[in-house]
Amino acid sequence: MLALGLDVGEARTGLAEADTSAGVAVPVGALERAGDDAAHADAVLAEAARRGAQTLVVGMPLSMSGRPGPQAGRVEAFIALLRERGTLPVETVDERLSTVEAGRRMQESRGA
Repeated sequence: MLALGLDVGEARTGLAEADTSAGVAVPVGALERAGDDAAHADAVLAEAARRGAQTLVVGMPLSMSGRPGPQAGRVEAFIALLRERGTLPVETVDERLSTVEAGRRMQESRGA
């Protein structure tokens, strides 16, 4: 199944595609915010449709303790808009240490 991963930020939303059977996401760009949250949700849903995504996976910004971080409330509100305005399933994933994990995988792929 093709998933579109979302890293929701204040100015843009990072996008990654993943075949859920492979378990690896590949960055595919970002959508700049233009307009309000509803318009941005519509833009994300249109991009998901264009790419043939069957599910959306949204990174949830949690603190190292596992509690929602400062951005988590805004991300949760955006998830609610995606669910309200679209038909795709929306899942969340803990994004703690995702940058560290990506760096580790890049080093492994280089043989370092």
